[in-house]
Amino acid sequence: MRNFESPGRSIVMSTHGMAATSHPLSSLVAIDVLKRGGNAMDAAIAACAAQCVVEPGSTGIGGDCFALFARAGGPVLGFNGSGRAPAAATAERLASLGVSAIDRHSPHAVTVPGAIDAWATLSRDHGSLPLKDLLRPAIALAREGYAVTPRVSFDWGRQEETLRRDPGAARIFLNDGSAPVAGSVHRQPELAATLEAIGEGGRDVFYRGDVAAGIVERLRSLGGLHTLEDFAIAKGEYVAPIKQAYRGREVYECPPNGQGVVALLILALLADEPARGDPLSPDRLQIEVEAARLAYAMRDKLLADPEFAGMRIDEFLSPRIVDALKSRLKHARAKLVGMTETVEHTDTVYIAVVDRDRMAVSFINSLFNFFGSGIVAPRSGVLLHNRGQSFSLDPKHPNAIAPRKRPMHTIIPGMVMREGRVEMPFGVMGGHYQAMGHAHVLSKMFDFGLDLQEAFDLPRLFPRPGSDAIDAESTFPPGVLDELRRRGFEISPVPSPLGGAQAVRVDWRTGVLHGASDPRKDGCALGY
Repeated sequence: MRNFESPGRSIVMSTHGMAATSHPLSSLVAIDVLKRGGNAMDAAIAACAAQCVVEPGSTGIGGDCFALFARAGGPVLGFNGSGRAPAAATAERLASLGVSAIDRHSPHAVTVPGAIDAWATLSRDHGSLPLKDLLRPAIALAREGYAVTPRVSFDWGRQEETLRRDPGAARIFLNDGSAPVAGSVHRQPELAATLEAIGEGGRDVFYRGDVAAGIVERLRSLGGLHTLEDFAIAKGEYVAPIKQAYRGREVYECPPNGQGVVALLILALLADEPARGDPLSPDRLQIEVEAARLAYAMRDKLLADPEFAGMRIDEFLSPRIVDALKSRLKHARAKLVGMTETVEHTDTVYIAVVDRDRMAVSFINSLFNFFGSGIVAPRSGVLLHNRGQSFSLDPKHPNAIAPRKRPMHTIIPGMVMREGRVEMPFGVMGGHYQAMGHAHVLSKMFDFGLDLQEAFDLPRLFPRPGSDAIDAESTFPPGVLDELRRRGFEISPVPSPLGGAQAVRVDWRTGVLHGASDPRKDGCALGY
């Protein structure tokens, strides 16, 4: 039990339904949907649509989406809603255009957004309410306005230069050249009209109608290779989740092109490590850092769209690989390998919902960087992500850009099953950090006995991509970071808090739902 005299928040408990998101309005939308008879999938889609309005830098309909979901007794199902590169996009073609690197603000960083197709497909196949009903709260927020919350304002203010680059972005997201401050009211009338049209006409409004035409027109005006055909054939797919046993449970992730397999590899490396004493002891943190470095090195050598790269997931998690990497954990320090070409990104929203019937949904939607590419299709108000920045321009690399190929993705929903039943949809936002974040949170819960909120509240660190440095939050107990420095680690303060997390856990013995939301964000868990 937490010390009620100390700052913090209690875990949220309820019996009928629960939602946890990074924004209070989104959590409220989800609960409203559940209370009026919608199921967990309905609630997750409605909450995500709302977040595309009230957290416009973190997510949007111009981004991508992944989901894991299960009825009370399973099985776990997955959906990959990540978009593909244009048919004309090749490393050779970009080289002929003088492109030596895919810049965040380049039209070549924009893959065809997959979010709307994912929402429409999941709503049709697994929801119980019409999509147009699920979009109504988001439409109202976009049209009537919403209050900008503190963490959203903090992140928004750091992107003013990006938003000034694009006339549409500046007009919609800046007030006289400045980001809205916390407590101000923001509106997106163009986005409201677009969501309304999608609600009435379905996903084809986005991929085959005026919305697609406007996006293609804007991207081609900037030198992009996109065509209406690229949008017309866009389609996500159901995928078979991958899993790893850990402490009497099965942890599920979406398969590549996402990095969920990296989270599973870290857990496999930690499986033989005993949990002793303080979860923030230097000994434990060093093991977690070394395991992450080894797993991420594997990611950057091998992870790509399996349709193109021929990646074998079973080999990635094979005993041969896991045992070889475990042997390296015995050394004082594992050398970071293969992370020198990664792109920093931190911005995503994650949603966990469990309904009265114990359907559980783990749902994630992202623009990649905060405000993505910064490119807006002016007529529709659609802000476009920059997920294509993850592609390599080396034609020999497994993740090399290619026609209609999906880039390596960092956004990963998670699901925990126990004895054949749903135990917990969970997710940890934060770009590269997400895979380590999944392993960190689960280890703190299942190795050290912390509850959801306690696990989320702990300070975090992460071996920074592209260097030997470790980014660490300032809230570690005195002496912990000094001891890691004494052991030879280069410790640096984080430029912003590491990620954010949400989860809902089912206690089948009592029938009670336990929910938690990360204090690094504005959101909360709500139940009824």
